[in-house]
Amino acid sequence: MAASGPSAGSTWVFGGSSGIGLAAAQALARCGHAVVIAGRSRERLDAALARLPGGSAAESVDATDGDAIRAALARHAPIRHLVVSVGGGSAIGPYRGFTERQLRDTFEAKFWAYQRITLACAAAMQAGSITWVTGAAARAAIPGMSALAATNGALQAMVGPLARELAPVRVNAVSPGFIDTPYWERAMGEDIRRQTYAAMAAMVPVQRVGTPEDVAAAIAMCVNNGFVTGAVIDCDGGRRLV
Repeated sequence: MAASGPSAGSTWVFGGSSGIGLAAAQALARCGHAVVIAGRSRERLDAALARLPGGSAAESVDATDGDAIRAALARHAPIRHLVVSVGGGSAIGPYRGFTERQLRDTFEAKFWAYQRITLACAAAMQAGSITWVTGAAARAAIPGMSALAATNGALQAMVGPLARELAPVRVNAVSPGFIDTPYWERAMGEDIRRQTYAAMAAMVPVQRVGTPEDVAAAIAMCVNNGFVTGAVIDCDGGRRLV
């Protein structure tokens, strides 16, 4: 059977204003999808929309507001595909130094945001696909990343059961490793960022850090290939091997 391509309905990318989400939106738009990007910042959404082809749309919506999500989705019905690449603050560091609040906040920022978005979309979907962007911390034993590992691991554990339960809607996840995104430019100075990138590149078999386009290609495969469901696709340069 041939891979399934775009069809009637909108393709949503939550977190589509920058980084992996924007790269995914661009890749899907090139495949002919009617892309809608969603995020909190209207300014960032407008800048991202200028980098997408005509016919694309943007919705300013907070992932903590279920009613706002449902209202935005209704403006672009029907929904055919969903990609969730929403980032959030996470507790990173020694486990003994965490508070329960930090662990709860890490889960709230990603796991519950993904559930809120997916529940709203799944209620309106009869076919198509759902693709979550998780993270390599779920499968790699990385000191200091236990909270993020738990969050991404919980999401990945749901992929198989949801693929069966929501069928014929397909459900997959893409699990990136260390990716060069604007987040790192904001999080650290240029010198430290360069040193960190070099250390991460030396750690993995492919000997480089990933790009948003690397991950976007894996996301586009999950969306476009109608014979892929229940899969967690590692896009980590081999990080899980080391």
